[in-house]
Amino acid sequence: MSTKLRPATASRLLPKPRPGRRERHRAEMRERIYRAALQLFAERGFLETTVEHITEAADVGKGTFFNYFPTKEHVLACYGEERVHEVERSLERVRKGNEPVLAVLKDLATDSAGQSSETPDLLRSVFAANMSCTPVRAELQKRINRGRELLGEIFALGQERGEVRRDISPLELGHLVRLIFMGVTIAWAINPESSLRGTAERVWDLLCPSLEPQSRRAAMRAPKPALGSKPVRFRDRKS
Repeated sequence: MSTKLRPATASRLLPKPRPGRRERHRAEMRERIYRAALQLFAERGFLETTVEHITEAADVGKGTFFNYFPTKEHVLACYGEERVHEVERSLERVRKGNEPVLAVLKDLATDSAGQSSETPDLLRSVFAANMSCTPVRAELQKRINRGRELLGEIFALGQERGEVRRDISPLELGHLVRLIFMGVTIAWAINPESSLRGTAERVWDLLCPSLEPQSRRAAMRAPKPALGSKPVRFRDRKS
């Protein structure tokens, strides 16, 4: 007796078609322009970088740039989109249920805050553009809001599984954690004395216990008897 696969199941089992030469060329060209733009933002600053600077660095025509990015602000929007994709991948890991939620969040926090491929100059340029350029701020805010919603979903799953405290809403937990690690990243970009990833890991180790359920936190605070000690017995006083 043959078993028919439902369309959704069958599509997951079929290998994904390999992108054609044209699609690969477009993806490579877009990445080339994108990386050239980020390099210039780090060196010159976002406001001082023009589309002409980007096309010259990427060795493409101006028309080619506009085939991929309507404006230079959309390059930073793409940068923000990459951060959102990191949160989406973490949510998928949590949905599979194979790992503790807080372990996945630690990876996300230390990988996102500790962006090893980013330089302090680039991060300073991104933050400066966010503060001084309204179109950039509007685009990045959309990504921030989406990232917050995804973090809220992760925390909600953690609460359902009894791995995360329930006295604070999932959205608020996501908002607070994002603020903390944004502050870590900004502080490092201003004064990069040590490894950003290492700093993010130490901050997470301090923060993580406060995200655990109340019962677990209470158990950790409870005093433990010293090894080899015997319980103290009190004799009744004689009147």
